[in-house]
Amino acid sequence: MNVFLVIFIQALKLIRLVIDKLSDVVYGWWLDESESLPPLKSPLLLDPATDLVAKIAAGKLSSEQVVTAFIQRIKDVNGILNCVVDERFGEAIAEAKQIDQLLKTLSGEKKKQLFQQKPFLGVPFTTKDCIAVTGLSWTAGLLARKDVKATYDAPVVAAMRRAGAIPLAVTNVSELCMWMESSNTVYGRTSNPYHTGRTVGGSSGGEGCVISSAGSPWGIGSDVGGSIRMPSFFNGIFGHKPSTGIVDNGGQLPLAHGDHNKFLVTGPMCRHAKDIIPMLRVLAEKKESILRLDERVEMKKVKFYFMTSDGGFPLTSPIHKDLKIIQEKFLSSFENSFGVKPKRADLPQMYHSLMIWSNAMASEKKAPPFCAELAELKGQINPWLQFVKWCFGFSSHTLPALGLGMLEKFVRTDTEMHMDFIKMGERLREELNLLLGNDGVLIYPSHSTPAPYHGQPIVKTFNFAYTAIFNILGNPVTQVPLGLGSSGVPLGVQVVAGLNMDRLSIAVAGEAERIFGGWVPPSGIN
Repeated sequence: MNVFLVIFIQALKLIRLVIDKLSDVVYGWWLDESESLPPLKSPLLLDPATDLVAKIAAGKLSSEQVVTAFIQRIKDVNGILNCVVDERFGEAIAEAKQIDQLLKTLSGEKKKQLFQQKPFLGVPFTTKDCIAVTGLSWTAGLLARKDVKATYDAPVVAAMRRAGAIPLAVTNVSELCMWMESSNTVYGRTSNPYHTGRTVGGSSGGEGCVISSAGSPWGIGSDVGGSIRMPSFFNGIFGHKPSTGIVDNGGQLPLAHGDHNKFLVTGPMCRHAKDIIPMLRVLAEKKESILRLDERVEMKKVKFYFMTSDGGFPLTSPIHKDLKIIQEKFLSSFENSFGVKPKRADLPQMYHSLMIWSNAMASEKKAPPFCAELAELKGQINPWLQFVKWCFGFSSHTLPALGLGMLEKFVRTDTEMHMDFIKMGERLREELNLLLGNDGVLIYPSHSTPAPYHGQPIVKTFNFAYTAIFNILGNPVTQVPLGLGSSGVPLGVQVVAGLNMDRLSIAVAGEAERIFGGWVPPSGIN
């Protein structure tokens, strides 16, 4: 490597380190106070969604009891967290009552048949405010859409309804779902349930928050650069990015065009690992058979690979010590429990994750410019003018959205470098799937750090590359919570499997929950 390039990279790393340290001090001084959440009022808020279904089927709980408990929890925490932006509480209670009345009229066999047809009957769910739910806010965090309500259900919402689940609310997102903080000029900013001075991530941050704080048993997220996995990590819950092309992305904003529809995935977010496969099965619909989710996974036969970082890319922050330690514990626990022998993966092109993702996203010719999306495809906004207005508090857009709008003006897809990164992504996809095959998983950091303070991602802009690379590669990834770190916020890892081998990463997540305890409630029980 050219000596001047080496010096330049080392200088970038030093600058990155200084910015990280200074921002930790400044943001920590400014935002270190946290507001505690009220205690849980009902033990049923702790149950897996599938356990709640079983209790409703057995007559131990009514659907109305379940729905009412989660509604009350949202009311208790939303003033602190600002995770729910629109709701249908009245309709949800009415639907729950109808279900309870129906169940009273059925014999045991008829009831059993009904729950086979509708496996989620009577249990509520939530989703983010970019996925259409009839009658609820559908803004995607764009101020120009502040009064828009969806007039139909997205395919995934319709699938959940057909399974008997009851839509409860929609949750906050980043502006047009393209930033790792759930903050916008329509509904404001969502706070982390473990530390209200810290971010929930994005764009499914409101969803991660409402699930973690026990306002919803489970929900639907979407992910084009980590928008299921980062919020799941920051909020200490499970999140699954399915293999590409399995779950229908329809009814979402912004509309995914061409290859973007391959990079974008829609999937489950939940507090308990046992809920992932049942929801994925419903969301995948006819494509469920591709994943063979019913096949048993023998953990002793799974090959474990790991990487402790992306290799030190100069624009991403170094891996936090808490995350290094928890990954070591994770690997040693599986080695002790199942006799597996984790091997360090040799994937040097992961170093270029950021460039592979950004060039792949830019290469789709059918996708409108982000500045056009910000104008609702009615022309384009002027990001420079909007930035000046933002400086004086007059812009209707967020700084990250304007930054992306400015950045895209400099993107060129007609260069040799651009094509080099596209080809590098293709080679990396082949190498990763060859390595993992049908029986391997890669353990990889979820992010450079645990949940940052509010606003801090703006100076740690590129840390999302740890999740974003797998959107381009298409592999299934399960985000696994592994307790709390030294700052009192969640830790975790990503578990990556070969294409369409979702059941492997999910099975590892289930065993990790058994070993480490899974989701840690951010408040006690009254």
